[in-house]
Order: sequence, then structure tokens, then C-alpha cells
Amino acid sequence: MIVNEPAPRDPAGSTDVTGSTDGTGSPDATGSPAVTGERAELLETLAKQRYFLRFTTRDLTDEQAGLRSTAGELCLGGLVKHVTAVERNWLGFIQEGPSAMPDFASMTEEDFARRADEFRLLPGETLAGVLADYADVAGRTEEVVAALPDLDASHPLPKAPWFEPGVRWSARRVLLHLIAETSQHAGHADILRESIDGAKSMG
Repeated sequence: MIVNEPAPRDPAGSTDVTGSTDGTGSPDATGSPAVTGERAELLETLAKQRYFLRFTTRDLTDEQAGLRSTAGELCLGGLVKHVTAVERNWLGFIQEGPSAMPDFASMTEEDFARRADEFRLLPGETLAGVLADYADVAGRTEEVVAALPDLDASHPLPKAPWFEPGVRWSARRVLLHLIAETSQHAGHADILRESIDGAKSMG
């Protein structure tokens, strides 16, 4: 838990992902459907992990967000870009199945080079820009999950060395995966930020 920090807020100022403005689960002024029960809990947990990741970028310049501040190759801006791409890909999987995912099994060296750029803040990219892209994807995820008829709906996983052949993932399993991956990278981001200027998310 982040000490003395308010509840996670999305860029529009809402502190709730249930579609309500008051946290009650009632439809908001735009008429968006209320999200309750299991999917509300999953979305709220994912939103909190996104917040923890974004929090590590507070008050940084673009130069600092692009710094490789540890022995590894990660930077904070690149981490946000990567998590954004991951969430976008899995959202496509929920909607369309494995055809919406990258063709991992036949990736070329150029494909892997482009994938490596996903972990960097490239010339012309800004921290504000990648955070805005992340917020857009987060909003889309919440819309799609709210409209799903059933979290049990599943698709076969795409072919990749790290996926067991023949396995199917439900929308629920995808959301759990996104929560785990976002949380893991938020921990990476804590270390990167402390290495830049000593700032901590906890303590």
C-alpha cells in the first residue's frame, strides 16, 4: 500500500471503475452501465496496479523517464509503453481471439527489434504521451469488460514458445494475467525510480 496516497484516479478524475460517479455502482451521467460483482473487483484491482505503476513516474522529466537507471535495460517510460502494448494485445484477444495477438511463432529479427523498442522512450516520445496512451487503453479495457456477456468466454492461446499448446484462456484469466503483469512491472518501476532520484512509492 502506498503511504498517505489517495485512492487511484484515472485521468478523467474518476476514483471508481464501476461506471458510477459516486462509487455506488449506479449508472453515471453518460448512461454507462454499472459494473458490479466479480468484474468490478477485477477492474478495480487492475486500476490500482496501473496507478502504482503511474505513480513511479510522478514529477519526472522526459529525459529521466528514458533513463536506464539500473544495470538492466529498462526505463520508466519504456515500462509504461510495454504494459500499454500488453494490455492492448490482450484486450484484442478477449474480443477476437488469437488472431488479434502478434504472431510470436514467426517473428523475424526486425520484429524482435521493434519489440525491443517497446521498452524504450524513443526520440520524439514523451512521458505525457505514453501515459495518455496508457489511459486510453485502460478506458477501453473497462468498456469492453463491462459489456462482456460472460467472463467465462474463452479463446485458444496463440502459438508461442511460452504458451502450452491447446490451452484456452477466458476473459477472467486474461484479466488476472494483466493484474499480475502490471503488478510485477510496478515493482520494477519502484526500483528504477529509486535509482533515479531516491524517491520511493512506500515508506
